[in-house]
Amino acid sequence: MKTVSGPTLKRRMLAWPSTRPGWWAIGLAAVYFVLSVINTVVFMPSIVMVPWRQTILPFYGIFMLLCGLSAGVVGLIAVTRWHERSLLVWLTLLPGLSVLFLVLGEFLIPH
Repeated sequence: MKTVSGPTLKRRMLAWPSTRPGWWAIGLAAVYFVLSVINTVVFMPSIVMVPWRQTILPFYGIFMLLCGLSAGVVGLIAVTRWHERSLLVWLTLLPGLSVLFLVLGEFLIPH
């Protein structure tokens, strides 16, 4: 019987990321989460039409979506190419998928 040296899969899944792309994916996903919370709490409930909002919000929304999409792409690269097995990196695929479904839904089923 061949023994495998190193941590087991369970320990690698529960550990912090061990690769640089894994850390980048977690950072981008955290930025996406913070920006979406700010968007939900600050910008969405406000019904007052302020002139600066018309200028800032499109760029804010695009930057937020790009952070989510890039978190998913970098997380996917970390998992497939760099063999990252941290659960946190796997969770970064969720913002990427949600942004992808949102953008595809806007293009395929416009309203």
